[in-house]
Amino acid sequence: MTVVYNRVALIGLGLIASSMFWSIRRGNLAKEVVGYAKSEKSRDIARSIGLCDQVFDDLKDTVENADLVVLCIPVGVMSEVVAQIAPNLKKGATLSDVGSVKRAVIDAVKPLVPDHVHFVPAHPLAGTEHSGPESGFASLFDNRWCIIIPTPSSDPKAIDQLTRLWTGMGAMVDKMDAAHHDLVLAVTSHAPHLIAYTMVGVADDLSRVTDTEVINYSAAGFRDFTRIASSDPTMWRDVFLSNKDATLEILGRFTEELFALQRAIRTEDGQMLFDYFSRTRTIRRGILEAGQDTEAPDFGRSLTDKNKE
Repeated sequence: MTVVYNRVALIGLGLIASSMFWSIRRGNLAKEVVGYAKSEKSRDIARSIGLCDQVFDDLKDTVENADLVVLCIPVGVMSEVVAQIAPNLKKGATLSDVGSVKRAVIDAVKPLVPDHVHFVPAHPLAGTEHSGPESGFASLFDNRWCIIIPTPSSDPKAIDQLTRLWTGMGAMVDKMDAAHHDLVLAVTSHAPHLIAYTMVGVADDLSRVTDTEVINYSAAGFRDFTRIASSDPTMWRDVFLSNKDATLEILGRFTEELFALQRAIRTEDGQMLFDYFSRTRTIRRGILEAGQDTEAPDFGRSLTDKNKE
């Protein structure tokens, strides 16, 4: 593959950033990848495992001369970080992010971006429940979608260049406006995570079910909920606060559906339950046919990837 950027700077060295580094390295997509993490411990771990060609202790040093700067940090702190790095961003550089909320990020970050810098928000739809510098692996983005959310002033050449980077990392790329992105993600990610957190919380509150029973007898359904509910609490706090309107809209619709199912169970309406479950089963089959998961109970990850995590 051809080099897409000479120098890439990753701000934050968790799952997404570390996977980006290993994927960029795999495809030789950049001549140099540098990184920064707020935590000294994370920086030390990154250096010890060879994550990034250079890890800096200072934000400003990290972004200097970078052709692409990617914010791989919680959405709640992006504006604070951009305010710090803005004076040091190279003329003609592209600033992007990987946040799962877009409208709030654009509103907070765009006013801080210098005129000589291209701002192209993005969101890779890939992840695991793990975090930290050691959690990344090169194949995380393979056959997964990355959504690019151009702003009205985003430069077409900068969009094209960022697209080439993500496709080079194995992702399929689509474009979407910010409001629609946030609604789609409220359905596919944000509300499901909140429901998972709630279900695990309900189990914790049921004094009739002991902790040992919950752990020992976790069938696939509850086990899968706990996997989702073990995700980074800081990131998800910021996601829900930043995508409040869309998430509340979807939760309202979810509540209506839940009431309908409650009524069907109470009235022993077996036909309604059968028809409902048949319809939703079709959606699951569509996910499999689209190559976004496998039928194996490993969340679509290979044994190699799980070992790497």
